[in-house]
Amino acid sequence: MNPQKKFHLVFSLVMGALMISLMTLVITFVNVGLVEDFVGRWLRAFLIAYVVGVPVIFFLAPMARKITARFVVMP
Repeated sequence: MNPQKKFHLVFSLVMGALMISLMTLVITFVNVGLVEDFVGRWLRAFLIAYVVGVPVIFFLAPMARKITARFVVMP
């Protein structure tokens, strides 16, 4: 695997973990509050979202970069 593809894969895994953990934490808290089984509910939501979210990030990030480049002038 070339370094650019490896970077993109690792970026997708890391970005997915960071974004999805924060979002599922907040949404789980909003939906159920700080209940006894909060951590279990949050982990379940995280795992489901991670399996869906990382491939979405992997495949859509290049498109998002191209769209962003149209709006932002890079030096």
